[in-house]
Amino acid sequence: MYSPTLSGDAANSEFGGRVFVYEVEGLRQSQETDKTSYPIRRSGSVFITVPYYRMNQEMQRIARMGGKIVSIRSVNDRPNTKVKVTPENGLQGQKSGELSKPMTQTKEKTKETVDIPVNLYKPASPFVGKCLSNEELVREGGEGTVRHLTFDLSGGNLHYLEGQSIGIIPEGTDANGKPHKIRLYSIASTRHGDRLDDKTVSLCVRRLEYKHPETGEMVYGVCSTYLTGLEVGADVKITGPVGKEMLLPEDPESTIIMMATGTGIAPFRAFLWRMFKEKEHNPNYQFKGLAWLFFGVAYTPNILYKEELEKLQAEFPDNFRLTYAISREQKNAEGGKMYIQNRIQENADELWELVQKPNTHTYICGLKGMEGGIDEGMSAASSKYGVDWAEYQKQLKKNHLWHVETY
Repeated sequence: MYSPTLSGDAANSEFGGRVFVYEVEGLRQSQETDKTSYPIRRSGSVFITVPYYRMNQEMQRIARMGGKIVSIRSVNDRPNTKVKVTPENGLQGQKSGELSKPMTQTKEKTKETVDIPVNLYKPASPFVGKCLSNEELVREGGEGTVRHLTFDLSGGNLHYLEGQSIGIIPEGTDANGKPHKIRLYSIASTRHGDRLDDKTVSLCVRRLEYKHPETGEMVYGVCSTYLTGLEVGADVKITGPVGKEMLLPEDPESTIIMMATGTGIAPFRAFLWRMFKEKEHNPNYQFKGLAWLFFGVAYTPNILYKEELEKLQAEFPDNFRLTYAISREQKNAEGGKMYIQNRIQENADELWELVQKPNTHTYICGLKGMEGGIDEGMSAASSKYGVDWAEYQKQLKKNHLWHVETY
């Protein structure tokens, strides 16, 4: 998927490089806790040291084991400075208490503590890979052309995570005779690549084509036309990777809600392949939660990766749900075209229940126009319980549980 507004920089918290100590009560002993070396005082409190980037995951793990976080102290602060848990400070799944030191956010950049590869290759010195395959995804009777491309990354150090993007520099020059600028595309493969050898990256690219509003002449996108017409064996200039907003959480028991239109399926293909198709390649990530994909297209032949998605649904019915919105073939409740926001509205009550869970992540990728309809559906569901959806969504975004990449 082409991501014209993706910058590669995410807002970092002032706590980004810090380490915190959780004081936990009521943590039941289990095989998991028996294996740990946490010092336990006679009072029954457990003290767990946690880096900032793992705070939410550790809270979820503690909650699953029946624990209650009494306080949180930053190792970088004065020894007696503690933060008690409240909904206002963005810490999920715990009861309210007194807030003695607010955990505010800042736009200042801090050192990234998690190993997320970013800008390994820049426009001035891109990685030069080769096109290994270029396959049509739209079946007969569909609209437009969408290609699945795979590039060879061997011989370099370009690696990435699911949910990131890479930049492509098309061949040739622009109208001013200067080299074309990069275009960003969401990665459609897992970190292991489609060949499972950690040496490839794949994209899902739709050729942009439209009529000029004044001349009526057909206009074709520069980079999308370049990529969809790329021959196998051709060199391609690649930059990146970039992006931290759409990363998949480490918690294998998370609920992952995905809403995509068209080539917005790209990052979700990577998610689903990692969850279900590559279990033997990911011993430290064995997905056991719920993944629910809402996928909007114009026609059935435009359902990208249809056979593979439906095969996963058949093999993992308890963990993967697949809901289509086919606008030119299906009707919504009012008799109009069926768009993805209509499917969201149909399932809003269940989705509202899911997003209240502390380990539910929601991802939206595709056309920007889908956001308003999604908000309408969620607002209708949350208002039944006296909750303002706009305010609740702000909290989800603050807690990095609501992820959006639209264009």
